[in-house]
Amino acid sequence: MQFDKIKNKGQGRLFRSDYLEMATKTHPIVIYSIYFPIITFFLYYAHAYKNITFNREILLFIGGVISWTLFEYILHRWIFHIAVESERAKKIVYAIHGVHHEFPRDKERLFMPPLPSLIVASLFFCLWYSVLGWNVVAFFPGFLFGYLVYGSMHFAIHAFSPPRFLKALWRNHHLHHYKHPEKGFGVSSVLWDIVFRTMPRKDET
Repeated sequence: MQFDKIKNKGQGRLFRSDYLEMATKTHPIVIYSIYFPIITFFLYYAHAYKNITFNREILLFIGGVISWTLFEYILHRWIFHIAVESERAKKIVYAIHGVHHEFPRDKERLFMPPLPSLIVASLFFCLWYSVLGWNVVAFFPGFLFGYLVYGSMHFAIHAFSPPRFLKALWRNHHLHHYKHPEKGFGVSSVLWDIVFRTMPRKDET
């Protein structure tokens, strides 16, 4: 995903309507206020009503977090950066992710907006339920928590200077934006970049 000029100031426009345009933006606090109560409810429900033991709940939760990191990589590499030909498809890809690459410091588009986020989350809940049955009520909170960690890391990388112990993640993501869009697809973790050999070289800045 290449642009003649990456704009570190300003904001892309996706819709003519001000109301639709407003619906494409959000703030981390809005997303936290939606998903932390959902995570808490599911974990309580798993233990109180589905008799999932504490140890099993922890294992399922961790499994959900790890599954998110793989999904994050797959989504970023093969969906957000999909090569398309038609003008309509290009507009869709731009709205989903291209606008972020053109305006990487737009803080209002670093999390998915609430409505599409909840729709996608509901679809994934149904998918995981079809695989795990009622174990999903302990697994899915981990999946959602992984998403919140990813979104928080993504926001921090574009909004703040890196703490010393996370400089590698900052470097990898900035290389992805400014030099190698075909590498560095992991945001919350470099695990899958290592596995799939898409890790930017350490000597690049």
